[in-house]
Amino acid sequence: MTRELTRPADITAAAPPATMLHWAVQGRRPGVRVFTHRDAVAVACPALARRDRLTVTGPPADAVPLVRHALAETGPTYRPLGGEPLIRHLAAHVPGLEFAAAFHWLDTRTAAPGATGDATWLTPADEPAVTTLLAAANPGSYAVPGLPGVHRWAGIRGGDGTPVSVGADAWSTPGAGFIAGVATAAAHRGLGHAETVCRFLVNSLHAHHGYVALMADAGNHTAAGIYHRLGLTRHTVAAARLTTPT
Repeated sequence: MTRELTRPADITAAAPPATMLHWAVQGRRPGVRVFTHRDAVAVACPALARRDRLTVTGPPADAVPLVRHALAETGPTYRPLGGEPLIRHLAAHVPGLEFAAAFHWLDTRTAAPGATGDATWLTPADEPAVTTLLAAANPGSYAVPGLPGVHRWAGIRGGDGTPVSVGADAWSTPGAGFIAGVATAAAHRGLGHAETVCRFLVNSLHAHHGYVALMADAGNHTAAGIYHRLGLTRHTVAAARLTTPT
């Protein structure tokens, strides 16, 4: 039987701290809904990292009816997100759903080794410079200054005080810090700035939340090396999307 959870204790049990599901719940902010079917759980969260996301875990046989029900409840803009094998199974068994892309979810429950160097929290006055840097160095960034859920920016400044490498505390929630928007100006690459900024973010968010995660393209081998050195564990995840009504 598929049901929607509304009691905080039930939601916490279904989406415990230090998990992708817990991140997706976003502190039960308005619009978040949690569904279960036997041993499968789905969290529908609007505007989470630029997408209406339906984060799913559980046995495939339980997840199929759950996702069909959840998508009928939430609408076609929601994109299932979960482990790659599960998402591929859903795409093959839920009518109208197609596989979209595979990528990596990286997380850690410990602080990163090493020093944070010159990285620091930036100020609101730096946001125009951050916007300019992202447009040149990471135009596809989910996190940009001023977007709802993007809380603050960390970075390293160049000799003139302008940020040359940045990263965001974005879509973090109590018990789950999240990193996005990492970028370094072309003239300052190869100096370890991105790793230093990410180390600063991991350690700052870990101290506050106890758990830190981010998403990264599967083919970004440079970023993968940085995250490995920072102690993050890599999980292959994927997203799907509706092409026709369920």
